[in-house]
Amino acid sequence: MLLCFLSSQAQQGSASPNSSESTTTRFVGYAINKSLIFPDIATSPGPLTQKGKFKLFVNQSISPPYVAAAALTAAFSQARNVPPRYGQGWDAYAGRFGADMARASSDSFFGTFLFASLFHHDPRFFPQSEPKLWRTAKYSAELLIFTRNDSGKTVFNFSGLLGPLASESLANVYLPSSEQTAGRTATRFATDLAWQAAGNMFKNYWPTIFHNMGLNRLKVVPDPETPEPSKPEK
Repeated sequence: MLLCFLSSQAQQGSASPNSSESTTTRFVGYAINKSLIFPDIATSPGPLTQKGKFKLFVNQSISPPYVAAAALTAAFSQARNVPPRYGQGWDAYAGRFGADMARASSDSFFGTFLFASLFHHDPRFFPQSEPKLWRTAKYSAELLIFTRNDSGKTVFNFSGLLGPLASESLANVYLPSSEQTAGRTATRFATDLAWQAAGNMFKNYWPTIFHNMGLNRLKVVPDPETPEPSKPEK
């Protein structure tokens, strides 16, 4: 089933098709409190303004997962000595880390803000209220191809696919010459999509994990159990 979104009038745990909608309906949860770790987890089913999309891009670029992923990827590349032009040592690691952060930030800029605004897409992540492993894997993969637009309809995910492609094309400006081939660009693009699918799976469980731990009462973590009334996000 394609992705769909939680009705503001739906009760917890309900899930049934809505014949008045053009897309197949499956109720999914969303957070009532913003996630500091994953700022793109939706806090309402309402549309996101262009200003809100830019703010989301900024928050994503400095979020812990982006920094941690860049740090780990740079360390892995350092251990394998790729690209070899960077060499070894802390200066080499800093170069790899900076390049990975630049790629992640530009991916967010293109996909979350620029193309999402151009195509009127909603770049946020809407977690399922009761995630299961197989459903989560399927949902995470579907989100690479389909997304929600500002009107709430399911559409082809041009912004999500063009974002990393544009980012990796731009990376050829500052990456070593060995990385500037069409083959290497395509490999990085495919790797970006794989990381995105994996990230989607983790984000899908994130609100439920914290709810089950009872940490939603701290008002700093997402809670898909009690959605707030629908309203636009700024």
